[in-house]
This record gives sequence, structure tokens and C-alpha cells, in this order.
Amino acid sequence: QVQLVESGGGLVQAGDSLRLSCTASTTTFTFSTYHMGWFRQAPGKEREFVATLNWRGDNTVYADSVQGRFTISRDNAKNTVFLQMNRLRPEDTAVYYCAASFSFTDRGANYDYWGRGTQVTVSS
Repeated sequence: QVQLVESGGGLVQAGDSLRLSCTASTTTFTFSTYHMGWFRQAPGKEREFVATLNWRGDNTVYADSVQGRFTISRDNAKNTVFLQMNRLRPEDTAVYYCAASFSFTDRGANYDYWGRGTQVTVSS
């Protein structure tokens, strides 16, 4: 059973920063062979793509709304992917999910494993 566990969410003010982490906790999941992504879902809205990083950690894609503010990275030795979020805005408020895929893609439907999410709330 593959488990992806997110952490690092919280309540912050606009302009603040947060760093989310997502750790794969299973010996049957070869983390370093998967491309990893972050998605988010705000209340009443559909899930949306945030960022993705290839398995080697040298290719990234970001949603336009977070480009230049968010940075995705990974530590394959620790089975962990990160999302550094700077200059947060109230519209970044959402539940953030990490996911793993064999495809390097921004389409959520192509991701095989998902975490349960961590809440990020940005007050104005």
C-alpha cells in the first residue's frame, strides 16, 4: 500500500511563506522513479494543477497563477517532495495534495497515487 503524507500546511497572512512536504511511506513504492506533482482544491472549486517535477528533479512545470512564487523540489533519498510557497495570497487558500505519476504531466487524471491533503489558509 502506497501512502503519500503531506504536512506543513497552516494559517498564514498574505505575503507570508510556507513549505509543504510530502513523504512516501512504503517500501513497495520506488519514489525516485515517479514524477511528483502538487495540486490544490479550494472550497466550491475543482481541483487544479499547481506544479510538477520530474523524477530526476531537473524539469518543472508550474501553473501560471503560482509561477515565480512557488518552487517544487524533491529529495529522493528521503522519499520527499516539497513545495515552497512564497508571497502567499488569499486566493492560494486551498487543500494541497501531492501525487505521483509515471507521466510527466499537469493532468490530475494521470496521477496514480494521492495524499490526503494539507490545508493552507491565507488571510488578507
